[in-house]
Amino acid sequence: MNSQTLHTIPKMTKQTLLPKQQEDLLTTLKTRFEKNMNRHQSLKWENIQAKLLKNPDKLWSLSQMEETGGEPDLVVLDVNSDAYIFYDCSPESPKGRRSICYDHVALLSRKEHPPKNSALNMAKEMGIELINEQQYFELQKFGKFDTKTSTWLKTTEELRALGGAIFGDWRYGRVFIYHNGAESYYGSRGFRGFLSI
Repeated sequence: MNSQTLHTIPKMTKQTLLPKQQEDLLTTLKTRFEKNMNRHQSLKWENIQAKLLKNPDKLWSLSQMEETGGEPDLVVLDVNSDAYIFYDCSPESPKGRRSICYDHVALLSRKEHPPKNSALNMAKEMGIELINEQQYFELQKFGKFDTKTSTWLKTTEELRALGGAIFGDWRYGRVFIYHNGAESYYGSRGFRGFLSI
């Protein structure tokens, strides 16, 4: 590769997609949107795409959700703010976000065999937020999620101050919400996020 070729390669900042990456992502999102209309009845993809194109940083975050196995899809239109809200809709907890503890404090508390990252750290790096207990129940209305895995959920400060964090899964025909020490981590537990656009 010569120096002239190097100058023609577009530079990609942390939160910018190259044109081809953007095109591929939009195609993937559109296909998923059309395949799962039960999640967003009466909404039109053209309107969503137009808003996405005006927010390249949000597109970058969606690409991070996609790359880590989240299969993001539009689930909610917030009528109060006119915002489109994407959730991770992968059948199981996203593969690229498992074996992590809950937050940075929990990560630092692991003296032996610490995980590589925490759910809150990763979410912040991706530009998304963890879904909470209520949002998890909302998501489960559209299918059966986490039948073999589990998902860290946004935990209240009061509970976290006591050392714990909550997670959810689907077992025995219903949703269960449990608690664990925030420093714990398992190969079958990741986190689901949401992105408001």
